[in-house]
Amino acid sequence: MNSEPPTTSNSTWSGWRSLVLWLCVALLLRWLVIEPRWIPSGSMLPTLELQDRILVEKVRPKLDRPLPNGTIVVFHAPTVLVEAGYDPKAALIKRVVGQPGDDIEVRDGQLLRNGDPVLEPWRSEAMDYSFGPITVPEGELLVLGDNRNASLDSHVWGPLPRKEVIGTALFRYWPLRRVGAIRFSDLGLLEADEQLG
Repeated sequence: MNSEPPTTSNSTWSGWRSLVLWLCVALLLRWLVIEPRWIPSGSMLPTLELQDRILVEKVRPKLDRPLPNGTIVVFHAPTVLVEAGYDPKAALIKRVVGQPGDDIEVRDGQLLRNGDPVLEPWRSEAMDYSFGPITVPEGELLVLGDNRNASLDSHVWGPLPRKEVIGTALFRYWPLRRVGAIRFSDLGLLEADEQLG
């Protein structure tokens, strides 16, 4: 039986192949499934703070899965902002507040969807602007920042084409004191309201 020990060059080559394979898998996951992002502004306060690091899942938009009201989405800068000089490579992050066919209005400091007030427990102050009513067109979403009075969002530039959505905010991994899942659905807000009242 002739079994020779592996040579150093074979071991090195095998190690490099493994490293390249894992690197390819990691890049594929980042490109198709999940990617890290950081929060550059205060438009989503208090839900997301400046410099928070989050993970954004990219599968749901690619599979054309629903993005319910309350979902926090990351998306490409809308055309109107790019035409006004906004960086076309920049991504924005906002909360979905309206689906196709919904009538959205901001009146007397309150967000209304189809005539009903929307529960928003994170807001500490009334909105200081009026908006709408507007019916969200097919294939589009209405998105607003949680820090409503300091957010460049749909109340300024209109509905967001759904095809511009990159992914949904899923998990905060930094800072360590606030690590955890990012809660975003209307259902979760209703359940929290029922527990409080």
